[in-house]
Amino acid sequence: MDSATSDARTPLGASADNGLKIVVVGGFGVGKTTLVRSVSEIRPLNTEETMTQAGEGVDDVSGVRGKTATTVAFDFGRITLDAHNVLYLFGAPGQERFWFLWDRLFSGTLGAVVLVDTRRIDDSWYAIDRLEHHGTPFIVACNDFGGPVHGHAEIRAALDLDPRVPLVDCDARSRESGKQVLITLVRHVQEQYAGQAARAAVPRQEFV
Repeated sequence: MDSATSDARTPLGASADNGLKIVVVGGFGVGKTTLVRSVSEIRPLNTEETMTQAGEGVDDVSGVRGKTATTVAFDFGRITLDAHNVLYLFGAPGQERFWFLWDRLFSGTLGAVVLVDTRRIDDSWYAIDRLEHHGTPFIVACNDFGGPVHGHAEIRAALDLDPRVPLVDCDARSRESGKQVLITLVRHVQEQYAGQAARAAVPRQEFV
């Protein structure tokens, strides 16, 4: 899944007629903006604002003490797959007070990446719950923050993750790592749709 170019001002070709929407969700400060920024072929649109002391009484910053800015609406990036297909990337805000935006953001979504900080794994519950509620295919990507290493079996158990949901490790700062996350998601979505098509093709047995 090679993007067309890294030129921030590359226009979208007139022949690109199939826009595929992917959402990156997760808890506060897990690296959603960083992931969108690292893989986007254009200069990402973001709504980051400087964090102030006033926000400490509203947002739980105990696990992200070094964070100085936060997304207050969403991030937006783009990857051109080929002449006709483009991925549009939306990074959702992680603070609980902005969760009301998520359901609308999930509308028309091909699939989602749930980004996880294994030091604060409970922050991932809401994202997984809402995606399952919407029936949106998703994968889970554990962002590397240099903390203790947890095995995938341990993480799956902590998240009560369906065994069919892919779980991968990543470094949101790395373009190549981010691309592998998106490739995993696209393949997972393809497998899901292929399975649905196969089940739909099976003739129903009639009972008399």
